[in-house]
Amino acid sequence: MFGIDLFDASLLPAMFAALVAGVLSFLSPCVLPIVPPYLAYMSGISVGEMKGGRSPLLPALFFVLGLSTIFLLLGAAASAFGGFFLGNANTFATVAGIVVMIFGAHFLHVIRIPFLDREMRMDAGDRGGSAFGAYVLGLAFAFGWTPCIGPILGTILSLAAQEGNVGRGMTLLAVYAAGLGLPFLAVAAFFARLSPAVNFLKRHAARIERIMGLMLWTIGLLMLTGGFSAFSFWLLENVPVLAEIG
Repeated sequence: MFGIDLFDASLLPAMFAALVAGVLSFLSPCVLPIVPPYLAYMSGISVGEMKGGRSPLLPALFFVLGLSTIFLLLGAAASAFGGFFLGNANTFATVAGIVVMIFGAHFLHVIRIPFLDREMRMDAGDRGGSAFGAYVLGLAFAFGWTPCIGPILGTILSLAAQEGNVGRGMTLLAVYAAGLGLPFLAVAAFFARLSPAVNFLKRHAARIERIMGLMLWTIGLLMLTGGFSAFSFWLLENVPVLAEIG
């Protein structure tokens, strides 16, 4: 069947984790606060004009396409090394699980890792107000915010590497990009209505960071114990219709 190697029920738990990871990346303290000024810069209009009803949706779309381009390439690269990782699956799962749990402990404030508290923003140049400029800014965003979203992105890349299949790995990163990009597009399309919600989330950034930490710690534990595979088998046994997928 078409897509038999690309998608099946065993990929569902990792896809769900990737989607949640993308949303939490959007809500992270170094992404959410810069959404309004980024939208204003990309569209060439002021935040006040956006509140008045002018929509920066088109530049936002190209911005999301830019960051998605990088994420898909990263997914393909991680999956291309999947054969090596699968050949050393137990060791890789143990190391990756421990590292991800450490990242989770950082966001839970159990420990602090100094370099994860720094932002590495890349300058995309004076390209505001154009679709191409927004695309370039999206590329820069994907490369430049690694200290903040890197632990979450690295977790999804680890899951992609374990798939050992470029198509499946890129699927996971596409889902992650959707989780990060769709909220960005929603804010661009409905900025005036969503501004109060964005301000509310900013005020609760510390709580969101702890949710990120709990999610990372849980994913790390699942990677360390083989929980993703066990959950996939549980799904197949208890939701028979999923066995027909793929």
